[in-house]
Amino acid sequence: MRIAAVIEYRGTRYSGWQFQDHTNSVQDELEKALAFVANEPVRVVCAGRTDAGVHALGQVVHWDTEVVRPDHGWRMGANNKLPDDIAIQWVGQVDDDFHARYQAVERSYRYYILNRSSRSATAAGLVTLERRPLDAEAMHRAVQALLGEHDFSSFRAAGCQANHAVRTLKRVSVRRQGDVVCFEVLGNAFLHNMIRIIVGNLISVGCGDEPESFIAELLAKQDRTKGRTTAKPDGLYFVGPRYPPEAGIPAPGDSQFFLPVGL
Repeated sequence: MRIAAVIEYRGTRYSGWQFQDHTNSVQDELEKALAFVANEPVRVVCAGRTDAGVHALGQVVHWDTEVVRPDHGWRMGANNKLPDDIAIQWVGQVDDDFHARYQAVERSYRYYILNRSSRSATAAGLVTLERRPLDAEAMHRAVQALLGEHDFSSFRAAGCQANHAVRTLKRVSVRRQGDVVCFEVLGNAFLHNMIRIIVGNLISVGCGDEPESFIAELLAKQDRTKGRTTAKPDGLYFVGPRYPPEAGIPAPGDSQFFLPVGL
């Protein structure tokens, strides 16, 4: 049978989602914990791989097994073996043809910027610090240029292995709550480092180094070398994927303003 799960993790201590030799990954920790419950090796497939230092609120995975365990048995048993920065939030049996990656119709991310002069000790690794004052409203207006289907070559890492750069963004926003500026995006799929590159360029708009038209102009150029720096991974959160209702997977959290732990 095929089992799916929703996973939450803090990516600070990990080299990323994907298993790698001689380094610590989220996938490795999760598979070891599930193998303990199953008493046999378990291999999982995720909805979207995250890079080193990136966090997840609702990563979705699936695995195949002949071992029968109640849903709460998988969840509680694995959580007892997982480190405290990784936790399973939901487990359920799904159809045999369900695929965590290929059946996701949308994915959403958030990026948090702590916009003040002093760094945070309690939220270290959970937000990116920007000491220059940011105009969140200008950033919000500028990023609306990315709505819809476009070639996002200007927001694509040099090592990106995707076959093409055309993606569709369905919702983008920038909001401020106190000292925290949050960028939120919903789209069908994303290129390597795409969100961090968008945020890096938005920061240039927010602090006044570039005009609001800069994002639209950069999009039209389809040239990554014309843009600004890539934002750090610390503030990036994979909120989660969305699936057709019949898949039975809980939808990721809504767009309520979520503050990282420590703020």
